[in-house]
Amino acid sequence: MADVAVQHTMTASEFEPSLFGTYSKKIGMWLFLLSDSLTFGALLFAYTYGRVSTPNWPTPFHSESIRNATLMTAFLLTSSLTMVLAVRAAVFGDAKKQRLWLLATMACGIGFVILHGREWSNLIAEGLTLPVFPVVPHHTPNPEFANVAKDVPQFAATFFGLTGMHMLHVTLGVIYLGIIALRRMFIPILLGFWLVAWLATPDYSPFHYGAHVLLLAAIVAGIILWFKPKVYDAADVEVAGLYWHFVDLVWMFIFPLVYLMSTKIV
Repeated sequence: MADVAVQHTMTASEFEPSLFGTYSKKIGMWLFLLSDSLTFGALLFAYTYGRVSTPNWPTPFHSESIRNATLMTAFLLTSSLTMVLAVRAAVFGDAKKQRLWLLATMACGIGFVILHGREWSNLIAEGLTLPVFPVVPHHTPNPEFANVAKDVPQFAATFFGLTGMHMLHVTLGVIYLGIIALRRMFIPILLGFWLVAWLATPDYSPFHYGAHVLLLAAIVAGIILWFKPKVYDAADVEVAGLYWHFVDLVWMFIFPLVYLMSTKIV
């Protein structure tokens, strides 16, 4: 009788439910997103404080920048939909549709990064820059943007800091989804992206050096996939979806605060 009781106790503890009734990977992602929200919250607060405390806060964005940022927003909103469909396909065990929807989400993320990179390059060429950025050769800056960088340097610092941090998160999110969708096959693709980004961007562009993020990510992902190969299940796709939706949500704060409220109305 005692043996039965002991066996019952061991079996019960062996199948003890996890914290909050969910699995550890999801808890870990929620904790990471909680800490990451503090980072973005601090950056958003810094931008807002600079805007409120500076009487002549610049409004340098014209219709072209707003159209570009609106298209970027459309890419992210579409990617949220495709991510939901990827999670749904994973829950129903449809591996083919899961991969296709993950690739569609990655395509939207890549489109966002390309448009954002073009926006940065145009602004830097026009004169909205930071001292750490290299000077664009044989190009005369636009006095409007050059004066913004000179008279209100905190605008450029908070703008590039906030949008650059978000762009980094989107890039890492695309890599994250690529590993889940393609596993080891994604490593040579990622190296190809790095090579194209390194060769296609001019030496004076910040993205010429930022492309090394892809190389570093390829090395780290290669080590992980080599020593611990696995087939990612529906839980992994759901956790990746949490990260992706968080990145999309942060942009819903950045777009109106940074772009729409800094538009020059003629």
